[in-house]
Amino acid sequence: MADAGSVGAKGFSDAEMAAIRKDFPVLNKTGRGGNPIVYLDSSATSQKPSCVIQAETDFYRDSNGAVHRNTHLLGDEATEAYEDARATVAAFVGGETDEVVWTKNATEAINLVAAAMGNASDGLGGGEAERFKVGPGDRIVVTRAEHHANLVPWQQLAKRAGAELAWLDLTEDGRIDLDTLDRVTDNTKVVAFTHASNVTGAVTPVKPIVEKAKEVGALTVLDTCQSSAHLPIDVVDLGVDFAVFSGHKMLGPTGIGALWGRKELLEAMPPVLTGGSMVTDVSMDSATFQAPPLKFEAGSQPIAQAVGWAMALDYLSELGMDRVAAHEKDITKHLVEGLKDMEGVRILGPTDLEDRLGVVAFEVEGVHPHDVGQVLDFNDVAVRVGHHCAIPLHKFFGVRSSSRASVGVTTTHEEVDQFLEGLTQVQKFFGGGK
Repeated sequence: MADAGSVGAKGFSDAEMAAIRKDFPVLNKTGRGGNPIVYLDSSATSQKPSCVIQAETDFYRDSNGAVHRNTHLLGDEATEAYEDARATVAAFVGGETDEVVWTKNATEAINLVAAAMGNASDGLGGGEAERFKVGPGDRIVVTRAEHHANLVPWQQLAKRAGAELAWLDLTEDGRIDLDTLDRVTDNTKVVAFTHASNVTGAVTPVKPIVEKAKEVGALTVLDTCQSSAHLPIDVVDLGVDFAVFSGHKMLGPTGIGALWGRKELLEAMPPVLTGGSMVTDVSMDSATFQAPPLKFEAGSQPIAQAVGWAMALDYLSELGMDRVAAHEKDITKHLVEGLKDMEGVRILGPTDLEDRLGVVAFEVEGVHPHDVGQVLDFNDVAVRVGHHCAIPLHKFFGVRSSSRASVGVTTTHEEVDQFLEGLTQVQKFFGGGK
């Protein structure tokens, strides 16, 4: 994966940006201050272009049916749309179609792998699942930079299996410290880590971690939630064993995510959810299961959501992910430099632009993050406040919570200026800064 800014990719012209922004109806919404909302909360959830909204509507209007279980026209059309969407996701991330498992979100995708390892440790899956077994004396490795969704499931697995939980630590500015890779020891079974922090925006150097994991035979699980809508992603090139994705952070609908896994691993991994859709035969005392990915997709499927997500990825692909990355890098520079120039404002994370995305958490001296967010909201600027589901990372910086501005494909320089002006209003109101 290359940094788009480093290979000469260009962002979007003013005319192109105007056209892109017209695709997002919510950008016309008036905020509490009487002006269009400046949306700087893409890290929490992305806004949706009209084509995505329309794709979901069209599916329900024209092709709604149950998948993989009918012979009638609507069932066939629904199945085709569902599987075409799976192929679109696979192509977008550089994998094969049968390596993509639908989930309700990225959190579920991580839990699926962790729970499957727990099932294997309990003896399910037979000899084929040997690689997934974890027990006393084994180690699970995460990082201090993780979202709770990529920390708590591994805590639970460690407790269930009697294994040890360890973590890679951070440099002073919040980047993953590769000098702590020695914590990936010979008894390590899995290394789970983020591709980009949802607090600091720091992009993880994936390949050194993967190489270390491979040395000891550990599986790798990559959380791409903060990177996959902002950078080109190729799971094969990254070398990981599993990667998780979140539809609603990639211009797509809520209620859908995906697990990508190497085919041979998905074949060996025991299922977690069981029931309809994932079986080939059932007797009163046993069952046999479908091949992946259907083996992991019990019950009713998120069909319309898959269709909408596929449309979102088509939209991003048409824009060009290298150009999206270049555009956002330019906006991020403006945002970071503007915050650095403000007295009484501290950025949590790297203040340089190398290997970082437009996710910028910050604290305003003497002002609670919720007050920051409320005043900005009155100035028609939407940011995230709280601990961002990353309490250990906030503790690393010596705070409980922060405010966070995050950019997306629709963000403009003018919106960043409005945010910075709103932040001066915060300081004036509460007496912070100059």
